[in-house]
Amino acid sequence: MSTAVAIDHVGVAARDLGPMAAAYERLGFALSPIAQQSGRRRPDLPVEKYGSGNRCAFLRHGYIELIAILDPALYDNTLNAFLARYTGMHILALAMEDPEANLARLRAAGLDIPGIAWLERPVEAGGPIAKFARLPFPDPPEGRIQLIRHLTPELVWQERWMDHANKAEALEEVILCAAEPAETAARLSRLSGLAVEPDPAGGFLLRLPGAARAAGPFAPVIETRVRILTEAALPTVLPGVSPPASPYMAGMVVRTADGGAAARRVLAGIPTLEAPQGVMVPPAFAAGAAIVFA
Repeated sequence: MSTAVAIDHVGVAARDLGPMAAAYERLGFALSPIAQQSGRRRPDLPVEKYGSGNRCAFLRHGYIELIAILDPALYDNTLNAFLARYTGMHILALAMEDPEANLARLRAAGLDIPGIAWLERPVEAGGPIAKFARLPFPDPPEGRIQLIRHLTPELVWQERWMDHANKAEALEEVILCAAEPAETAARLSRLSGLAVEPDPAGGFLLRLPGAARAAGPFAPVIETRVRILTEAALPTVLPGVSPPASPYMAGMVVRTADGGAAARRVLAGIPTLEAPQGVMVPPAFAAGAAIVFA
């Protein structure tokens, strides 16, 4: 298939990994160990160790990446540019099944993509090497928007990292906003190969049809969505959230196994808000990204 099929993951960025990881553990997420990243800056360059690293909350469908700078002396993987705009969500990755077919489609659409980017990282210190194929949209103002295919999904989605106290199961929706939402929607449509439609709140909606195992070895076939809202519409979906920049990756909806019941217990003591789809953790308590537990 030469289109995107699902939301694979989002990336929340901060300068320091420790406080961000502690915040997400407080929200009831179990996190994978620290993993320093490596890859090729261009397809024709050798693999090098990056200064960035992550910990992740792996779900049955998709995952949340917490990414920060571990070694300032090494290549920053564009994190400094992201963090100069705001601390929060800067990465949106959509799952694809056929990297070569998607590369051909994107080039036919006039995008200057030099080739498939091959990335790798150890799943934990001294552990096996997970590998990925990636097709990034060139220089989007939204942050890093890309297509990704996991070549070793069984190495990263491990049961020992997936027992979340908040009962999170799926990364179901990602919410962006922009002063010019049509421009962001057009970029996401070109990247995904899928048409957008009007969002009832104001803006545009991208529906991804789903595919078995596309967003993890346990992933069922479910529809996932990317919403590109107007700035006026954003607080109707994420109460109290205002954009620090435009475009802005504002938040996510995480589907739970119990309709958010466990999440509400875990979140006791955090000043949550009621959103249309569930209980919302404000960005200040989730490293700059609003999270709705549904």
